[in-house]
Amino acid sequence: METRTKEITYAKNKKIKLGVIPGHFATNHSHVNYYIDLNKMKRKLKNAKETAEVLAGIYSNTPIDTIVCLEGTQMIGAFLAEALSSGSNHSINYDSDICVITPELDSNNQMIFRDDTQPMIWGKRVLLLISSASTGWTIERSMSCLRYYSGELVSVAALFSAIDEVAGIKINSIFTPEDVPGYVSHSPAECPMCKAKQKVDALINAFGYSKI
Repeated sequence: METRTKEITYAKNKKIKLGVIPGHFATNHSHVNYYIDLNKMKRKLKNAKETAEVLAGIYSNTPIDTIVCLEGTQMIGAFLAEALSSGSNHSINYDSDICVITPELDSNNQMIFRDDTQPMIWGKRVLLLISSASTGWTIERSMSCLRYYSGELVSVAALFSAIDEVAGIKINSIFTPEDVPGYVSHSPAECPMCKAKQKVDALINAFGYSKI
C-alpha cells in the first residue's frame, strides 16, 4: 500500500507536505477513498514548527488562552503557543502564557479534564487543534465537552478538513479536499466502494492505519 503514496505540498510553504494513499479506507464514522498521512506534520520537529507558523499567521488577531490538542497534535500546539506569544507574527497574544493541554478519555470514551487542569478551560478562550476532520463528529464531541467545562471555543484548526464548519464554528485548515483531487467521504451505508464490493484496504484513525 505504501508504494501508492504521493506527497502533496502546501502552496504557501513548500516545506509542509502530506502524504495521500488512494484506496478504500474505513474510519469509525465514514468511508473514504484516500488515506491522509499527516505523520510528518505532527511528529517531525521541523515540519511541526513550520505548520505551527502557518497557523499562527491565521490566528494572529484571535485572542487565545488555551490550545486543546487532539489526535497527536501536541507538538504543533506547543509551537503554535510559542509563535503566538513571541510577537514574531504581530499577534494579539504577544507575551501571553498560553496553556496547551489534551483531554483525557474515560472508560466510556468521554472527554474529561481533571480538577487541576479545569482552570485552564473554565472561562477561557479555547482554540481546538485537530489532526483531520471528515464528518465533524469528533469536533462536536469536543464542543460538548468544552461547554460542560465552561470553555469558550473561539475556533477550530485542522491540518486537513473535508468540512468548512461545525455548528456555526469555522474550521481553518491547511489542507482541504481541493488539494486531494477526487477525495470523497461517505457514510458506511452509502459507500459506493462497498456497494461495488471493493475490499477495504485498511482501518484508519488519527494514529495511522491497520491493513486488513
